[in-house]
Amino acid sequence: MAPPTARGPRPPARPPQRAGQPGRGGVGPWAPQRGGRAAERGAARRGGARRAMAAAAATAAGRARRGTPMFSKELTSKKRDEFEDILEERRLSSDLRYAMKCYTPVIYKGLSPCKPNAIKSVVLQSEQVQYVIKQLAKEMGESPDIIQEEAVEILDEMGHSMQLGTVRFFAFTLSKIFKQLFQRVCVNEEGMQRLQHAIQEHPVVLLPSHRSYVDFLMLSYLLYTYDLALPVIAAGIDFLGMKIVGELLRRAGAFFMRRSFGGNRLYWAVFAEYVKTMLRNGYAPIEFFLEGTRSRTAKTLTPKFGLLSIVMEPFFKREVFDTYLVPISISYERILEESLYAYELLGVPKPKESTSGLLKARRILSDNFGTIHIYVGQPVSLRTLASGRINLCPYNLVPRHLPQKPTEDIQEFVSDVAYKMELLQIENMVLSPWVLVAAVLLQNLPAMDFELLIEKTVWLKGLTQTFGGFIEWPDNLCAKKAVMSGLTLHSNIARLIDGHVVLNDKGVEDGAVGEIVFKRALVILMCSTYRNQLLNVFVRPSLVALALQMTRSFRKEEVYSSFSFLRDVFCDEFIFFPGISLKDFEEGCFLLTKCDAIQTTQQEIYPTDKGSVVVSFLSAMFRPFVEGYQLIFRYLSKETKEAFTEKQFIPGVRNYVFQLLEKGTTQCYEALSSDMQKNALAALVQLGAVKKKKMSNGFSYSVNQEAIHKILDVFDARTPVQKPVAARL
Repeated sequence: MAPPTARGPRPPARPPQRAGQPGRGGVGPWAPQRGGRAAERGAARRGGARRAMAAAAATAAGRARRGTPMFSKELTSKKRDEFEDILEERRLSSDLRYAMKCYTPVIYKGLSPCKPNAIKSVVLQSEQVQYVIKQLAKEMGESPDIIQEEAVEILDEMGHSMQLGTVRFFAFTLSKIFKQLFQRVCVNEEGMQRLQHAIQEHPVVLLPSHRSYVDFLMLSYLLYTYDLALPVIAAGIDFLGMKIVGELLRRAGAFFMRRSFGGNRLYWAVFAEYVKTMLRNGYAPIEFFLEGTRSRTAKTLTPKFGLLSIVMEPFFKREVFDTYLVPISISYERILEESLYAYELLGVPKPKESTSGLLKARRILSDNFGTIHIYVGQPVSLRTLASGRINLCPYNLVPRHLPQKPTEDIQEFVSDVAYKMELLQIENMVLSPWVLVAAVLLQNLPAMDFELLIEKTVWLKGLTQTFGGFIEWPDNLCAKKAVMSGLTLHSNIARLIDGHVVLNDKGVEDGAVGEIVFKRALVILMCSTYRNQLLNVFVRPSLVALALQMTRSFRKEEVYSSFSFLRDVFCDEFIFFPGISLKDFEEGCFLLTKCDAIQTTQQEIYPTDKGSVVVSFLSAMFRPFVEGYQLIFRYLSKETKEAFTEKQFIPGVRNYVFQLLEKGTTQCYEALSSDMQKNALAALVQLGAVKKKKMSNGFSYSVNQEAIHKILDVFDARTPVQKPVAARL
C-alpha cells in the first residue's frame, strides 16, 4: 500500500542553483548583492562550471545506466570535476535571506511528498509488519493489539518529522557556524548536477564517507543550498539523549536506529519497512554511512551490510525499477574531533552525546579548521550492477510480505556493492599538502630540517600524483608557503623551531615515564590520522614493496605469495575488494613500474637502482602497521587464558605495549591504538589463528598458539609464505 501522493506532470530538468541565482527564490529583493573583483572571478568560474554541467547533464543518465564492471578501477589518470566554494556567496550576502529563500526542490517523478505521520501509518498497515505482529502474537500468546502498540512506540521513537521551519533554522545557524570554522567548503558542481538528475529518475541512496559529526549536517546544508530534496538520515539512537538537539535533528530529517536490534524481530520488521516505504515512494533521498560509525583514524572502515541490504530489497522484489547509489567523499583539511579521537584510541572513554557537551564544545569556534572538499560521485545504477549476476526469480515465488533470508548469492552481491561504494569514496578523497607533510614527518622523528621537509614533500607530491592520488594544492602557492600553511593550521601537532620541524609534544619531558609515553602517543596518533589519508593511495604498491623485502627473492610467484599473505593480514586495516588479490598485486606492480621503482619479466620482479628510494619510503610508511601487528601477535603468543573477551584483550595488549615503550624496547606508539588492536584480532580470526565464539553477553576468543607462531615467523621472514593454490602469474 502506497502513501497518499499527488501525481503531476514531470517537471523539466533544471540545473541546481544556489540562492541568488536566476530562476530561484533568491532573485529580486532577496538576491544577494555581489561586488568587487572577487565577485567577478566567482561569476566567471561558475559560468565555466555551469557550461560543463550542462554538457554533463546530457550524458549523465546514459553513463549511470551503462555503469562499469563491478571490479573495474582506472589505473590511468582521469579528469576530475572542478570545485566551487559555497561559502563565498554566504560571506557576501545575508544568512537570513539564504535561510528564508524560496525552497522548491525537484523530487522523484514529480510526486508531492507526504507527511511523516502518513508514512508511519503506511508502515504500520503494511502486510509485512502485520504479518510479523500476528506471528509474534501467536507465539507469545498475546493480543495482536498489544504487539501493535509496541510497533507504534517503535515508530514514534524512530521516525523523523521533517519540518521546513526547522530546516530554515539549521540553514541560518549552520551558515554562521561554518563561516566561523572553515575557510572554504568546496563542492564539485558537476556532481550536484548528476545528483539532481538522479533524484528525478529513480529512488536515491546517498552514501557519504564518515570522518566527523559534521558530515551529515554539511550534506543537508549542501542540498538545501542547491535547492535539492533534503535527505532523511539514519542516525544513532544516542542523539535522542541530547535534549532539544535530538528533537531538532528529528525535525531536520533524522530517523533514529538502535545500535543493536538484539534479535528483536518486531523492531527489525518495523525499521526495515520504514526505510523501504520511504525509498519505494521517493519521499526523499535516504542517507546513511556504510562504515556505521565515524572513523577515528581517517582510514575507511570495513562496511556494514544491514542498511544496504534493506535499501536493495525493493529492487530485488521488483517494487522499484531501479535505485541509484551515490558515493560521496568528504575530506577535511583539519578534523574537528582530531584530539578527541586520539584520546579514544588510547582508551579514554568517549564522552556521551549531550546538549551540555555540545555547548562546551563551542570554544572550537575560535579555531581554524581549513577547507572541506565534498566530491559527489557518479550515481551507480543498482540495476546495472545486478544485470547478469542476480537471479530475482526466487523473490517471485514467495509473497512479498513474507520475510525471506537472503540467498548466498544475494549476500555476496550486497558485500561486493558495499566494497565497491567504499572504494569509489576512497578514489575521490582530496589530499591536502599537510597529508604529505605528516607522512614525511612521521618517518623522520624526532625532528626534521625544514628545507629537507619541503624537498621531500614536493617529491612525495609527484609520487602521489603518479599513483593517482587526488591532491588539491593551493593555487599559485610555492612549496615552502604550502608546507608553512599546513604547519600553521596544525600547530597543535607540529611546529617550526630553529629551522627544524618537531612534533608539538611540549611538556613531554615533565612528569612520570608513563605520562611522557601517553603524551607522545597522543600527538603521534593525531599526526598519523592525516598520514593515513595517503595510505589508501599507496597500499597496493606498498604491500608489493614489503613483499619484496620479506621474500628476499625476485621470483614473481614468491613475491605474490607474500603480498597475498599481507593483504589477508591487513584486510580489516585497509579496504580491498573481496576475491581479487591477484588483480591488486598487478595494480601494485603496475604503479611501481610506472614510477620506475621496479622492472618485471614474465617470472621475476627486479627493484631498480632508482627505485630503492621509493621502495624504502613505502616500506617505512607501512612499518608502524607491520611492527604493531608483530607486537600484538607476540602478546597473544604469551596468552595463557583458555578464553578471553575483547574487553580483556584491549587493556592487556595496551599495557604490554606501554611497558615496552617505557623501557625503550620499541618506538611503535601506534600499537597503542585500540583500532589497530581490534583489526589485528579480527585478522587472526579470519586466518584461523584465533577462534571466535558467540556467548550470551558477546564474544569470547581463544588462541591457537601454533598458528600464531607460524604467522610471527612469516612476519619475521624466518619462514616463507605458503604459496597460494591458484596463483597463475
